[in-house]
Amino acid sequence: MEDLIYLDNAATAWPKPPNVYEFAIDFYRKTGVNPGRSGFDMAIEAGNIIEDLRVRLTKFFGGDENVPERLCFSYNATDALNLIIPGLLVSGDHVISTNVEHNSVIRPINCMVRDQGVEATYVPFNKQGYVDPDDIKYALKPNTKLVIVNHGSNVLGTVQPLKEIGQICRDKGVLFAIDSSQTAGVVPIDMKDMNIDVLAFTGHKSLMGFTGIGGLCVREHLEIKQIRAGGTGVRSAYPYHLAEYPFRMEYGTPNMIGVASLLAGQDFIEEEGMANIHAREMKLARKLVEGFRQIDGVIIYCWENFDNRLSTVTINIEGMEAGDVGIMLDVDFDVATRTGLHCAPLVHEQLGLIPVHGGVRFSVGAFNVESDIDTAIEAVKEIAGRVKR
Repeated sequence: MEDLIYLDNAATAWPKPPNVYEFAIDFYRKTGVNPGRSGFDMAIEAGNIIEDLRVRLTKFFGGDENVPERLCFSYNATDALNLIIPGLLVSGDHVISTNVEHNSVIRPINCMVRDQGVEATYVPFNKQGYVDPDDIKYALKPNTKLVIVNHGSNVLGTVQPLKEIGQICRDKGVLFAIDSSQTAGVVPIDMKDMNIDVLAFTGHKSLMGFTGIGGLCVREHLEIKQIRAGGTGVRSAYPYHLAEYPFRMEYGTPNMIGVASLLAGQDFIEEEGMANIHAREMKLARKLVEGFRQIDGVIIYCWENFDNRLSTVTINIEGMEAGDVGIMLDVDFDVATRTGLHCAPLVHEQLGLIPVHGGVRFSVGAFNVESDIDTAIEAVKEIAGRVKR
C-alpha cells in the first residue's frame, strides 16, 4: 500500500489533507451527537458546525447568501440528483441532458421517462468532448422544463460551458441544474453568474471530504417538490414533512463526521487556493498526456487541447482490453486506475468503446507528484510493448 500510485481521484480523492482527518476525528470524539435535536451544549455545538458549513458552501457555490438554509445535505451527488430530478419533473415535461452524463443523472431521467411519462433528449458532445450550447438551444421544446448538465466529465475531463448554457435557459424560461461532482473544489462555480437554478455536489472528491456526504444548493426562486418524509428534530407533532428549507430536502440524522470533513476541506481549499490546486493537477495531467502521445498503440480520447479541462485522462491500448490493462497496471506496477464504462455509458457509446468494454482512466489528484506520472507513463509504455503489431 505504501508504494501504491493512486490515480483514481475522479472516483474519490485520496488521501485527504491531514487537517481533514484531524478535525473530523477530533470533532466526532468530542461532539459526535445529533444536531438540532436537544438543547445541551454538545448538540448546540454540532448544530453550529452544520450551519457554519451551509453558509460557507452557499458562498463557495455562488448561491443566495441570504438563504443559506437552501444548502441542503444528502448522502452524495447521486442522492441529491434523485431529489432534484423527480422533484422538478412531472408527466408531460421534457428534459434535456447530455452524453457526458454520469448514471446519477441518466438513470433517474430514464426512470422518469419509463414510469412518469417524461420526455428526454440527450445532446452529444463534439470531437473535443464539449457540448455546444447551440445544440441545447436547438433541442428546446415548448414543454422543456429542465436542462441538466454534468459540469465536468468523469471520463474525458472536459469542463462544459455552463454560463452560455445557463443564459440560454434563462432566456427561454427553462430551469438549469448541474452535477458538479467532478468540478466542485477545483473549478470556480458561481450559480448566480452562470444562471444555475440548482446544483448537486458530492463531498468525497475535490471538496476533500469523506464518503457519504453531499448535497444540493437551491436558488431562492426555485421550489423543489418534497418527495421523502421523516424525522427533522423540530415540530415533531406536525403530521407531515416540513415544507421549509433545509428540512424540505433533509431527512433523519445527518452525517456529522461527513459534515466535519467538508468543513475542514473548505479550510484546505481556501489555504491552498483552488486555482493553485487545479494548476498543479493540470501540470501533471499535461505531462501524462504528452508522455502517452509518445507511445505507439496508445489512444487518448478528446485531449486535443488543454483548455477548460480537468486532470482526467482516458486511454486504451490497441489490441488490449481495458480491464486487462488495468489489472497489469495494478499488479505489475502498483498503479491504481479505473477501467470500464465509468458509470457513464453514453460517453463510451458515442466514442464507440462499448465493444472493448470502455477505457482506462487516469485521474490526477491534489497529492500526486511528478514521479507518480513518470511511473504511470513507463508502465503504459511497457504494457503497450507487449502487444504484437
